[in-house]
Amino acid sequence: MYGLRGLRVIDFSNRIAGAYVTKLMADANADVIKVEPPEGDPLRRWTASHQDLGAEDGALFQFLSCSKRSVVGTLDSPETLALIEGADLVVETFTPGLFGGRALCERFPGLVVLSITPFGQTGPYARRPASDLTIQAESGGIIGRGLPTQPPVQCGARITEWIGGTFAAVAGLAAAMRARRTGQGEYIDFSLCEVMYIGATVHMDLLSSLMGRPHIPGPARSVELPSIEPTSDGWVGFNTNARQQFNDFCLLIERPELADAEIEWWQVGVRMQRMQEWNEIVRAWTTQYTTAEVVERAARLRIPVAPVSTGRTVLEHPQFKARGNFVPNPQSGFLQPAASYLLGGERPRATEPPPRLGAHTGKIEAPSQPRRAGTSPDQATNPELPLAGVRILDATAWWAGPAACQMLASLGAEVIRMEACQKPDGMRMAGGMFYTEPSWWERSHVTLGSNTNKRGITLNLADDRGLALCKQLIGSCDVFVENFSPRVIEGFRLDWETVHALNSRAIQVRMPAFGLSGPWRDNVGFAQTMEQISGLAWVTGHADDQPRIQRGPCDPLAGMHAAFAILVALAEREHTGEGKLLECTMVEGALNAAAEVAIEWSAYGVELERDGNRGPEGAPQNIYACRGDENWLALAVTSDDQWLALCDELGKPDWSRDAELGTAAGRRTKHDALDEKLAAWALEQDVEAAVGRLIARGIPAASLTDPREASAHPQMAARGFFEEVDHPIVGAHPVADPPFRYATVDHWQQSPTPTMGQHNREVLGELGLSDAEIDELEADEVIGTKPTGL
Repeated sequence: MYGLRGLRVIDFSNRIAGAYVTKLMADANADVIKVEPPEGDPLRRWTASHQDLGAEDGALFQFLSCSKRSVVGTLDSPETLALIEGADLVVETFTPGLFGGRALCERFPGLVVLSITPFGQTGPYARRPASDLTIQAESGGIIGRGLPTQPPVQCGARITEWIGGTFAAVAGLAAAMRARRTGQGEYIDFSLCEVMYIGATVHMDLLSSLMGRPHIPGPARSVELPSIEPTSDGWVGFNTNARQQFNDFCLLIERPELADAEIEWWQVGVRMQRMQEWNEIVRAWTTQYTTAEVVERAARLRIPVAPVSTGRTVLEHPQFKARGNFVPNPQSGFLQPAASYLLGGERPRATEPPPRLGAHTGKIEAPSQPRRAGTSPDQATNPELPLAGVRILDATAWWAGPAACQMLASLGAEVIRMEACQKPDGMRMAGGMFYTEPSWWERSHVTLGSNTNKRGITLNLADDRGLALCKQLIGSCDVFVENFSPRVIEGFRLDWETVHALNSRAIQVRMPAFGLSGPWRDNVGFAQTMEQISGLAWVTGHADDQPRIQRGPCDPLAGMHAAFAILVALAEREHTGEGKLLECTMVEGALNAAAEVAIEWSAYGVELERDGNRGPEGAPQNIYACRGDENWLALAVTSDDQWLALCDELGKPDWSRDAELGTAAGRRTKHDALDEKLAAWALEQDVEAAVGRLIARGIPAASLTDPREASAHPQMAARGFFEEVDHPIVGAHPVADPPFRYATVDHWQQSPTPTMGQHNREVLGELGLSDAEIDELEADEVIGTKPTGL
């Protein structure tokens, strides 16, 4: 694969998000050069289980740094500046104000700089101390997860970093590709807090706005039912996003009468209100069988289902073994996730060993394809967006596929969203909560939040005329994206051979749950399934509770892995002149995000466990109840200096003088006792006042944002993260932007999510159809503007 060969990336990052950006690029053949301080990237000394590494680099660092080079240097040295001058893209993760990325863009016109920080470079929270826990808290991504009787619980596995790295890789690569083509440089200001709003709240602010922002008293927390259930030998995960899936689940547990019982069990709210009764019904059946037996029976009924994997069992799954989803690290031999996509049936490249610290200092040659002299962001005058001129046919549904295509549309691609009136996008059915309103199918908050900047058409592919028009569109497009289960698109005879014959330059993107090969090829799955099978759910939840799904991240995570791979495929086409089949499974993106869970077992024999709101970053670290109702303080002490500052804030009580508490290891050992003391202190505190004092002392702290009010959050409002978008059915509401700012872009939202079939006449007219022909198609329900049967 040629991929990104010739693209030079300079990596100054010191956190997972930045390292994952450059790992994705190195996997795709970019030349990635790490610039490290003399003591090395802190990730070299990191393990989640706090192993004694001796002279060896940590396994996570080794995974993230394969196929990269390393030099030791400082930002202002002549050698480092020479590297930057010859680079296409610079990635950095320093505290705002320390790196000067925008100034580098001015100094080296045509350069792209990507800055990844907790809250972005601007706004009142920009320089706040932060940890993964406090970023999740501010994003709105914690308070809604968990049982109402327990404290809210974070997403495990530091998912913020992985979803952030995936989104940031798309932002950085798109800008770098434009710079190579046009010379237009860019400064990219990326916010991890904003990406976690997208990944962990499922557009809750938009839903609240659609509902008129009602006040809903009491805990805003809930869990999915059914979801993760006990079996005779472990745990199994389900989801029933669609009514038919719920009906089939009732059949699975041998209680078909529940689907239409007087108690309306099919309603999510009813199941939550009667949780104990529901759980007793479900678990009376699931605990009779092994996990494997439950999975086999549910899969026959086309119910999304998976075993709940640990770091050990995920490596043993037959689907992942069949597809080679885990490969040996080229240096140490532990198993690590393979790249998340196949281009032309192949993984992007064979990985090379990670570099030793400074192994390439003084040995970096001039770039093989020097960056052209160009224009800095401040000199730009209405530059074209990176994907201007790219045409995409979007045949995806639910959230992952639409999110991928929305990102590409925001970056300038022309995206035509295609559905069928006979089988509309299932995510539209979330609008059913507004069933008394006109055109309720246009009111789904996820659909409205994930499909802006597109045009929308309907085509019934089961009709020969609809299929012929679809093929005609493919003939005019650069990219054709679909995320049906494999047998569906093949049933329409839109396999790779057909698509390639229609348009040799077209890239066909297939986004199945588990892949186009292997024993799970035809199994269905959603984001919840990916969280269950990958290990992400295993490390999410309170220690004395069951595993819990993360509720959301795996959809946009899969979408951005696909968007990144599409950019790589477009770069590949520049060199070959032909499109290729691109396979981007949902699960392989999730496996990469859960890499640390599998790597800790494979490298060190440690099976990471869920531990509530504690984590490997900090000690003490937790969420504590403050004075009043549902006022929660997220607190993470990530250094010994922060511990001393916390002791000062507490008034240096006698218990804080224990010498063992002076080290992170000692604080971890005595975490239970620390939690007891801190919980008692927090109960007497006003949460916002406590957060203010802790932040002033340099300690990561946050109150828990209600995602239903995220658009009013001081930081997100200051950065203009939400733009008001006026939709022809629902009116004007705030919609979340991409979680980054281009210096050359004022507004990302150019048009609202299209209504069903809104652009039928416009798009079909462009294909040469007359008004009379379009009228006939509409009369025969080949096209339409609402679901059939309504």
